[in-house]
Amino acid sequence: MSLGKAVRLALQEAAQPGKAEVMRAYMKSSMPFLGVQAVPRRGALRKVFAEHRLATAPEWRRAVLSLWREAQYREERYAAIELSGHHFYREFQTLYTVPMYEEMIVTGAWWDLVDELATHRVGGLLAAYPDTMRPLMLEWAGDADLWKRRTAILCQNRFKARTDTALLYACIEPSLSDTDFFARKAIGWALREYAKTNPAEVIRYVKAKGISGLSRREALKNLSLT
Repeated sequence: MSLGKAVRLALQEAAQPGKAEVMRAYMKSSMPFLGVQAVPRRGALRKVFAEHRLATAPEWRRAVLSLWREAQYREERYAAIELSGHHFYREFQTLYTVPMYEEMIVTGAWWDLVDELATHRVGGLLAAYPDTMRPLMLEWAGDADLWKRRTAILCQNRFKARTDTALLYACIEPSLSDTDFFARKAIGWALREYAKTNPAEVIRYVKAKGISGLSRREALKNLSLT
């Protein structure tokens, strides 16, 4: 049995169909759910991934994209994301994965799929290959695609003291005038994460830029301006 078939079978066996429509409604998803919640899903996938090891980086990328492209249920896309970050394939996280993640971000086009890729996959590549990834994030920050812009804004969310503030601000700038909820939320979230390391700088930036509304509330959620 192929890895893809094994994943689909494992998810079907772990499904609670009565939960499927509630999950779909919560996520506002056009793709149906099987009804597999996070904990049983991860348990099922852990076993499948251990039993179906992939030998090479191209084989792994093909498996991820096959799961993603052929998905009929949203949990199958969650499985593709989990496979993309599995510790078995840590050494495969190279610049060759960028087109794969770009496709997943653009076609995923919703926060439950994009944010994990932004903060853990693209962020990891930025940390490992800054000379290549930094200009790419600047390019994505100005892209017409909302989810590439959101990725550029969020990609340093786990960097803490290693945050490149110049890059963070440069990725935020093109979206400051965007009225879209997900753009504004991303700006606020990215600033709130950086505020855990440098609250004074985030307060300064918010005041200097006159950021208001949702982005401001999110950025300053845990701070006091007095």
